[in-house]
Amino acid sequence: MVNGADATVLIAVDNRITSRRLKSVMSNKGFKVQICEDGDKAVDEYVKIRPNIIFLGIDLPTLDGHIAALEIRESDRNARIVFVSSRTRKNKAEDAAFSSGAVATLTTPISKSDIERNWELIHGTIPEAPGLADLDKLYPDLDKLEKKEPTSPTIATEIINQNLSIPPQFPEIPIPHTTQAKPKKRKLKLLLILITMSISTIAVLIGTGIIA
Repeated sequence: MVNGADATVLIAVDNRITSRRLKSVMSNKGFKVQICEDGDKAVDEYVKIRPNIIFLGIDLPTLDGHIAALEIRESDRNARIVFVSSRTRKNKAEDAAFSSGAVATLTTPISKSDIERNWELIHGTIPEAPGLADLDKLYPDLDKLEKKEPTSPTIATEIINQNLSIPPQFPEIPIPHTTQAKPKKRKLKLLLILITMSISTIAVLIGTGIIA
């Protein structure tokens, strides 16, 4: 039986009034007490400090108390777990206690007499934890999501990748053919014809008397 001295208690309950009450009772018995209110942190703290007793709530943030208890038992087969719950959650707490091999289950509000009445039970033989065999099944399918092979790229993704790796091909724009300038000799010839026609026209007009 563990009694005070250098013994340590970890309290992970989601109700601060209950936590303070448990701390008061256990401190008066000579235990060093550490408190946390998070299921995931409770597992980490347990592994870190290896307390002699852990009072564990059934409804905890980040990690359910049942799963936290199983993880603790997985890391330490001699973990001494005491579940703490409200009366309305007593059945769930008792099921979790059986699954994780907890030594006792207490219901709130907790008094010093409750601890004394269950003291021998708390320090009794630690039961087996049948729920350890199903620990993986209690978790969401997070492992499956992490191990899931990447899906094949969609057609749109393939097209984008192709466009990124291959220079874009733009359609050729036809260039209009410009008409080459006529030779200067042809322009000169045309000019001479126009001058000749003008002189002939003037001569006719003079001959007819239109131009004096």
